Amino acid sequence: MTIKRTNSSDTDFQNLVKLLDADLAVRDGEDHGFYHQFNSIDALKNCVVAYSEDTAVGCGAFKPFSEDAVEIKRMYTNEGMRGKGFASKILNELETWAKEEGFSKCVLETGIKQPEAIALYEKNGYYRIPNYGQYIGIDNSVCYEKLL
Repeated sequence: MTIKRTNSSDTDFQNLVKLLDADLAVRDGEDHGFYHQFNSIDALKNCVVAYSEDTAVGCGAFKPFSEDAVEIKRMYTNEGMRGKGFASKILNELETWAKEEGFSKCVLETGIKQPEAIALYEKNGYYRIPNYGQYIGIDNSVCYEKLL
């Protein structure tokens, strides 16, 4: 496995995000439009793509959230590659990069209908926090934080 740091103009990243969006459209159902509005990749400067041999199999990104925090976004691993540690490696690379840029914590939102994502974040030391920002009062959302 190799991991490449890139930005949202990367074709492999864009193709993986299309797969992520298709998966989320099914999981979120009629709520997908609400969530989709917060997931633009137009100007993400901090993206990573994971490769198995020469095939892009997973991605993730972060964007500044506050003076000391980043928000983890667009985490995805191809269905056939799940359970092999790619997502944890992607998340770790994002955390390392954020720390290198002077941030001290990560926050994120995921959905109740994404139990594998919840398990991933909890396994990697994230703890549940009250829903923030646009996710306040949204029953399908769960928010997490991790100090770096």
